[in-house]
Amino acid sequence: MIHRLFALEFVRVTEAAAIAAAQQMGHGDQKNADRLAVDAMRKMLRSVDFDGTVQIGEGERDQAPMLYIGEKVGTGQGQSLDVALDPLEGTALCAQGAPNALSLIAVAEQGGLLHAPDVYMNKIAVGGEGSEVIDLLKSPAENVRLVAEKKGKDVSHMTVVIMDRPRHAEMIADIRQIGARIVLITDGDVQPAVACGLDSSGIDMVMGIGGAPEGVLSAAALKCLGGGFQGQLVFHKKGTHEVDDDQLQRAHHTMGLEDPQKIFTLDELVKGPVIFSATGVTDGSLLGGVKFLGNQRVKTHSLVMRSETRTVRFLTTDHDVSSHSILESDWVL
Repeated sequence: MIHRLFALEFVRVTEAAAIAAAQQMGHGDQKNADRLAVDAMRKMLRSVDFDGTVQIGEGERDQAPMLYIGEKVGTGQGQSLDVALDPLEGTALCAQGAPNALSLIAVAEQGGLLHAPDVYMNKIAVGGEGSEVIDLLKSPAENVRLVAEKKGKDVSHMTVVIMDRPRHAEMIADIRQIGARIVLITDGDVQPAVACGLDSSGIDMVMGIGGAPEGVLSAAALKCLGGGFQGQLVFHKKGTHEVDDDQLQRAHHTMGLEDPQKIFTLDELVKGPVIFSATGVTDGSLLGGVKFLGNQRVKTHSLVMRSETRTVRFLTTDHDVSSHSILESDWVL
C-alpha cells in the first residue's frame, strides 16, 4: 500500500520539472530543456519524505549524471518506493513548441516496476474494454478488430495512434486496409497510451515500437485506469533487423531475462499498487501546458492517479513564485 498523500507530493515533482522545461519551450535546444527538467525534478524529489530508488530514469550511471538508474532519491525517511520517471517526455516537442510534451513519474512498492533496459519495445495499449483480447502474436489488423468488437464499435470508427517511423510502414498499411483511423505522431507515446484509458479522449489503441522505459510508464498509467498493455522487448541494432547481442546480454544481466521473446503483460511490468503523475509542458490533447501569467505567477495542468482506488484527478494549479527563482537550488512548490 502506498499512502494516498504521496499523490500530491509527486504531482509537485512533475509540476516543478514541467515549469523548468517550459522556460525553454520553442528555443530549439532539446538538451537544455531536458537538463532543466531533470535538475528541477531531482531537487523537488529531495523534499519528499520517502526512500526512493530510480528504476527507470535518464540512463545508466556512466551516461547520466542525475536521475540515473539506481540513484537514491527522496529524504531517505519513510516508505521505500521504486521510481520510474521521465522529466521531459518529448524533448523535441518542447524545443519546437509542439503539442504534448509532458513531465512524468510513477512510483510503486519495492520490486513493483520492471527494470526495463533502454532498448525498444513492441507495444499495444488499450482501455479497459480491450484489455482481455489484445495479443501481440496477432496481426495489427486482427487486434484492432478484436478491440472494436469488444467495445461495440465499427472498425471504421476505431482510432489507433502509431509513431510515424519507417519501421511501422507495414503496420500502418495493415490497419488502413481494414478501414480504421490512424493518428501518426512524431514523438512521445506515453501521452496517447494514457489517453486510451480515458473514454473522452477518442483514442482507442496505441501500437508500434517505441522505448521500453516509456512502456513501463504507460503500463503504470493504464493500471490506474483499468486499461490493458502488452510489451515485447526488441533487441535490434539501430536501423536494422539484426539482433544486437550486446543489448541481449545487458537485458540478461540487468533483468535476468531468459526468454528474449517474452511478452510482458501489464501486471508483469507493474506489480502491486502504483501512483502516476503527469504535468503538461506544452499544450496537448490530454493536458494543457505551462502558462507564465506575469506578476511571478505560473499555471500548470496535471493528472495524478492511484491504482488502488482508480482515482483520476486533473489539477489546475496557480503557483506564486515571487519569493524565489524557479532556477534556485532550493526552490519548492
